[in-house]
Amino acid sequence: MTRVEIIQEIKQKKTFLCVGLDPDVDKLPKHLLEEDDPIYEFNRQIIDATADYCMAYKPNTAFYEAYGVSGITSLEKTIKYIKQYYPKHFLIADAKRGDIGNTSAMYAKAFFNRLNADAITVAPYMGSDSVKPFLQFENKWAIVLGLTSNEGANDFQLDMGKNELLYKHVLRTSSQWGTPNNMMYVIGATKAEMLTEVRAILPTHFFLVPGVGTQGGSLSDVCKYGLIKDDIGIIVNSSRDIIYASSGEDFADAAALKAKTISNDMSHYL
Repeated sequence: MTRVEIIQEIKQKKTFLCVGLDPDVDKLPKHLLEEDDPIYEFNRQIIDATADYCMAYKPNTAFYEAYGVSGITSLEKTIKYIKQYYPKHFLIADAKRGDIGNTSAMYAKAFFNRLNADAITVAPYMGSDSVKPFLQFENKWAIVLGLTSNEGANDFQLDMGKNELLYKHVLRTSSQWGTPNNMMYVIGATKAEMLTEVRAILPTHFFLVPGVGTQGGSLSDVCKYGLIKDDIGIIVNSSRDIIYASSGEDFADAAALKAKTISNDMSHYL
């Protein structure tokens, strides 16, 4: 999916919401456990219920890998379903991969060729040769971990290195590896007050922003400091707040209502 297509989808739907598909069998509505594939059935109903209110989906691969072969099968079926019935939705594989060049190249083939994801989150710690293989695929995206929303971000990202905060050094250096047409950055909503500085370093790149909702991030702050006037420039992810809005048989309706509420809030900023 191209940058132009992403922007068009956001403007047409008046939302930059991404729904995170992080299924935990222990949290699934009990009646779904009778299904042959509870994870896929949960995802399918969530997708059908929320598709009108979001422009992207982001399955976190850990929530599938934890269940072995059956979990990977559920992931493949989920992605295939999105691609078949909602092909204009941006599909992000949240895998946080990153390794030496030949290994990253195989990861890229797995997620872009095998699973047909539009984007994958990647860790830049090992440097350019761990990220560049993901940039060799037409209309595919590497979403680089830039400034994350977790508490442990303070351990390294906000530490001083080479006379500037490490995350700033990572942003400046890695932005030279690709372009705003094939690279995005993960910028946590819980660090929204730093978005002005991040945007100054990356004036035209898209940001994938987790942390709004359960983690305490503010949508208004994210929009205030992160939005690009004409090109939007942000995709805000919400996972637990939406998919676990209810644990009963009305879980899909509850997810739809939550996604609609967030989407309506977003429309005011567009």
